[in-house]
Amino acid sequence: MSQVRTAQVRPAEVRTAEVRTAEVRTVGPGESIQRALDEAGPGASVVLTEGTYTESVWIRHGGVSLTGAGPGRTVLAPGGGVPADVPRLHDATEDVVSGVTVFGDAVAGVRVEGLTVAGFTGAGVYAHSVAGVSVRDVEARGNAVWGVYLRESSGCEVTGCRASGSQYGGVALSFCPDSDGLVADNETTANAFGIFIDNSSGTRVVRNDCHGNAIGMLLLNQVYEGEPAGGVRDCLVAGNDLHGNDLAAGAEPDGLGAAGPPISGVGLALIGTHRVTVVDNHIHDNHPSGESVMGAGFVIGSSKDWGGDDALDNHVLWNRITGNTPLDFQLGADLARQTCAGNVAGKGDPAELLDRDDAAGGWRR
Repeated sequence: MSQVRTAQVRPAEVRTAEVRTAEVRTVGPGESIQRALDEAGPGASVVLTEGTYTESVWIRHGGVSLTGAGPGRTVLAPGGGVPADVPRLHDATEDVVSGVTVFGDAVAGVRVEGLTVAGFTGAGVYAHSVAGVSVRDVEARGNAVWGVYLRESSGCEVTGCRASGSQYGGVALSFCPDSDGLVADNETTANAFGIFIDNSSGTRVVRNDCHGNAIGMLLLNQVYEGEPAGGVRDCLVAGNDLHGNDLAAGAEPDGLGAAGPPISGVGLALIGTHRVTVVDNHIHDNHPSGESVMGAGFVIGSSKDWGGDDALDNHVLWNRITGNTPLDFQLGADLARQTCAGNVAGKGDPAELLDRDDAAGGWRR
């Protein structure tokens, strides 16, 4: 009796088949991006040609890519239609509109790249409950609340973006407990928080340039009423340039960072974090222009008063922290539970870390 053999399909062949069957739609100015997304369905690639598109879009299918001709060349702006029943931005009123919303049952593997999203009353790009979301080479400019805001999602990547002029975060990962995230090679300016890692863990934050914000980068463990469990654990913060952050947030009722405490002149803060490694960052020339609950270019502190925890088991290694006012560093944590080595600073609290005759404390002038 002859044997019947089942053909073995290699993973690469499966991927090739998927690419070949995925629909590609090209959309030009004056045509509807939303119609193309809805008609093409899951796995589609929607390509936007150069020009300005005045509409808000909702990606509700998995495997979709939305690709423009590049920031400044393909521009998404308010003024046109808003998709019916689009999920609203978290904790916002119904009249707040985001530029690109990624949200839906079991949505995964979505990519947004190569465009400018500007002037929306919500976020530039907002993703919620997505397994695998990539935002690349996107300019989020002058969006009222957030620039790029990824919430309760995993596989989060924000790379090569520029985010400016938002009331809260330029780039933010919020309540992504196992984000497996990458926030890399972005520039953020004129936001309350340049980059905000909010109750999100397992994220690499590398090679970003954060300047002209109230705080360049904030990693915060804080539990909110009615929100998911908090925590910031096992993150890497490396090779970032955090400088000239001199705006004031939390000072005006409807102003920059209105919902938070006053913050100004901070480069990087770890608040209630666990096992975060901070290595080879340049934190310099950050000067407050208003009241601030943090008093240095680099801050480690507890979030217990905000429902979080003490900062524990963080590693601060080979950072240059200079030219900040009033202090270069402020370590409001149990120093026995932190590891510091090879850092350069001019003035700090505790001051005795810099007054030692040796470098055993991990700080030198």
